[in-house]
Amino acid sequence: MRFFERQEAARAQTLRLLLLFGLTLLALLLAVNAALALTWRVLTPGFSSYPAYFFSVNTAVTLLFVLGGWWLETSSLHGGGERLARRVGAREAWPASREAEQKLCNIVSELAIAASIKPPLAMVLPREDSINAFATGWDEDDAVVAVTQGALEQLTRDELQGLVAHEFSHLREGDTRLNMRLAGMVFGLEMIFNLGRSMCETDNEGRYSLLALPGFAIMLTGSLGWLAGRVLKAAVSRQREYLADARAVQFTRSKDGLGGVLRKVAGQQAAHQGPSGRLHPAVQHMLLVNTAAKDRWLATHPPLAERIRRIYGRPMTALRRDDHVATRPDALF
Repeated sequence: MRFFERQEAARAQTLRLLLLFGLTLLALLLAVNAALALTWRVLTPGFSSYPAYFFSVNTAVTLLFVLGGWWLETSSLHGGGERLARRVGAREAWPASREAEQKLCNIVSELAIAASIKPPLAMVLPREDSINAFATGWDEDDAVVAVTQGALEQLTRDELQGLVAHEFSHLREGDTRLNMRLAGMVFGLEMIFNLGRSMCETDNEGRYSLLALPGFAIMLTGSLGWLAGRVLKAAVSRQREYLADARAVQFTRSKDGLGGVLRKVAGQQAAHQGPSGRLHPAVQHMLLVNTAAKDRWLATHPPLAERIRRIYGRPMTALRRDDHVATRPDALF
């Protein structure tokens, strides 16, 4: 795997998608102003001109909702990495009493040196039998890497190292902050839709108010902006997964580490024992493997087979639970 080339390609694609996200916001502002301008013409007999600051006020209110939603969504996340992990059922690793968790803590310490970051808090999801993991936290002081009990029990040390290295990439590259900011922007776009919907509500007698017509226009433009935002956010997330895969190969100098993990997950899925739906929705988009979103446009993760193909340069078969991948000295080539 040419991991540096893969990383640059993923970063370039992320930048293009972020530019599209900005263009989506600009298009929303133009669409809201156009919809309200048309509504004003329809509702105003003998139309001659728009009121003073008509477009400025429309733009300011739209930005207030979008940026306000972004602030509300992201401000509550500072200092919440460990809190979020505990909310979804994770606990701190117990290296003194459990050999597998001692191995996890050792790997976390080793990879922190390789990634040149402060070691995150190692945590375990004790009641989850599938192979999975997630990283969360706003900054290095708040960072957490949580792995499932199934990963501790079913992976070799090299594979566990590859899994943790993938999560370290998300921390090193600031993917948690990026995802939360994009989630905030999507939430802000959704607030525009909700504003329009509230304006279209009927009274106790089932009658619409005069706000219904502009409300419908705002709801229509807001729904298009919200949908575009969700699609772009998912596309950015998929590119960051490709980047994290490439960084994991770089950190571990082995494609069979993470590659073995993904092949075992593919084996679980083939046996209908894939990532469990019990994992909390709040961390679904952060997981190593997420199968919650079936629609390819809204999927936060690339197809598993494609991720494996990119790591190895060719399609690879799935692995059963007890299969092992021997890490070769030429594993990168």
